[in-house]
Amino acid sequence: MTILELRFPTGRFHATPWGRHVNEGAVEWPPSPWRILRALLATWYLKAQSQFQLEVIRRLLESLSAVVPLFSIPTHSNVGHTRHFMPGNDHKHKENKQDVFGPSKTKIFDTFIQVDPKHSILIAWDVVLPSDQFAALQTLAERVGYLGRAESLVEIRVREDIVKIKANALPLADGAEISANEELVRLLAPMPAANYETWRDEFLTINSPPAETPKIATGRKTPPKKTKSPEVPVDLFAALHADTGELQSAGWNLPPGAKFFNYTRPADVFAPAVRASHPAVKNNPTVARYAVVSAVSPRITQAVSVANRVHDVLCKWSDKGGGALSVFTGISATGKPLEGHGHAHVFCEANGMRDSITHLTVWSANGFDEQACFALRRLNKVWGHGGHDLRLVLIGLGQSDTFPDCQLFGSSKVWRSATPFVPTRHAKTFRDGRPKIDATTGWQIGSAAHDLLRLLSLNPQTAGASIRLDKTITHGETIGARSLRCLQFQTIRHHGGGSRGQSEGGSFTISFPQKVAGPLAFGYASHFGLGLFMPV
Repeated sequence: MTILELRFPTGRFHATPWGRHVNEGAVEWPPSPWRILRALLATWYLKAQSQFQLEVIRRLLESLSAVVPLFSIPTHSNVGHTRHFMPGNDHKHKENKQDVFGPSKTKIFDTFIQVDPKHSILIAWDVVLPSDQFAALQTLAERVGYLGRAESLVEIRVREDIVKIKANALPLADGAEISANEELVRLLAPMPAANYETWRDEFLTINSPPAETPKIATGRKTPPKKTKSPEVPVDLFAALHADTGELQSAGWNLPPGAKFFNYTRPADVFAPAVRASHPAVKNNPTVARYAVVSAVSPRITQAVSVANRVHDVLCKWSDKGGGALSVFTGISATGKPLEGHGHAHVFCEANGMRDSITHLTVWSANGFDEQACFALRRLNKVWGHGGHDLRLVLIGLGQSDTFPDCQLFGSSKVWRSATPFVPTRHAKTFRDGRPKIDATTGWQIGSAAHDLLRLLSLNPQTAGASIRLDKTITHGETIGARSLRCLQFQTIRHHGGGSRGQSEGGSFTISFPQKVAGPLAFGYASHFGLGLFMPV
């Protein structure tokens, strides 16, 4: 037995079978014997021509072509592909007779087999090589750089420590049936050198030009029509030198000296490997942070609209037939609203020079389970409301300390409005129209300021705070910063519920006796970007 071991260090094998176009997405697996012998021959020309005589290489290839090999291929491989454009030049001709070269792009599908770099392919020929041929095979195998396309880096070595392999891809015997756990694949292999001469004679006989027939004299001399016999290599060694592109251009449906052999391989060769599940050692992530990469980003004044559309997409992707997850809907399995504010909040941030939304953060105090994380990873686009679609790039999933650049999770004694606080109650007045004033706080009962103090007092962490009503909300850096009035913001969810007062909201600065950690969002639509505060 002569056994070769192939390992792909990059984890990929790129090769298109003979007779198939690259854009068909077909990939050769296992590698065909024809391809392997040609790789050995090319390596001899490039890297070992001065070390071994031509006759030694000829006898080596003839010995390996005498039998078809057996393969032991790894299971649980995957088929993948990339799509890209190949640059080129178009030769154009204009009316002014000047040649202009312009860009031309051809789309290419590069299909490949993804193999674990730790796994290897074993190829066994049932032949015993003489010492000179064996030494040549060892050297050539170690010097082969790639197999198939140039991206398929390969490491090959001769295995002297193995006398037999457990083959799972082997030739199908004549008349044999394929079992249920096998599938048929055709591999191109060279015919034995002893059979090549017979095949060549028969081919030339069948394809020889017909004898010329006498023509009736017409008085005009016409040159005799020249016919050319097909060029066929003199032996198998010469046939292995034939250029694939030239053969296809000449109309060869198979390379001279090659033959398709039926092989069987495991039917589950491309089935994904089952990974053992391990219990989570960390808590579920509570934060998903995105960067906005749209050509035209919406303004922070549209935060509630953007957050509402993000919410709809997350509900869609989290629905696996049993309804959207409660962490996104805020509704329990019984159809009742969840208690507390542990379900998801969607916050929009304007961290750039102006007031455009640059980041989007989804936060839930209860955390996101595996199904919720799947929906968060699928979130990459939100439809544009009368404009460009909003493109999102997931920065990561983690905890609040995973994203030190996110100011939402900062800690400070002073917090300032990033979006208007909209009260959940209505302002109270007497019958004559005079406002009802709370004697304790000095604010009108039910007003935005009064409702904000009420909500702050409900949490021991934020109780005892004082507030100041501001005229505007400032966004952006010092140069080019925008001061926005609350009237410029969208403050109503047109397709959602929630208690809401008649006020358009207000901008506030909150001062706490001690540092308070965020995020802080209060009031109507606080889960959709309104009532958001940033640390000062």
